[in-house]
Amino acid sequence: MILVTTGEVPGKKITKNYGLVRGNTIRARHVGRDIKAALRNLVGGEIRDYTKMMAESREQAIDRMIEEAEGWGANAIVNVRFTTSMIMQSASEILAYGTAVRVE
Repeated sequence: MILVTTGEVPGKKITKNYGLVRGNTIRARHVGRDIKAALRNLVGGEIRDYTKMMAESREQAIDRMIEEAEGWGANAIVNVRFTTSMIMQSASEILAYGTAVRVE
């Protein structure tokens, strides 16, 4: 599966447009991580547990988006974007979306 953030795939011709595909996941924070994050906040620096959690969430959202596109017969997704929204105080949604297409 080809994923690009542009409206076309360089060197390829879009022969069919399937439409919007998306994949999402919602993750809740962990109390233990919150305590470590609060301590890290005092001294500064990267909160690695949260960085890892967000990276895993993005990958899961991408995988779900790809699965939907493959189900339609697409072999590429153009205009790939991400968005994050807070669902509640301790949970966030990661959404990956784009346009499923067939390229030659």
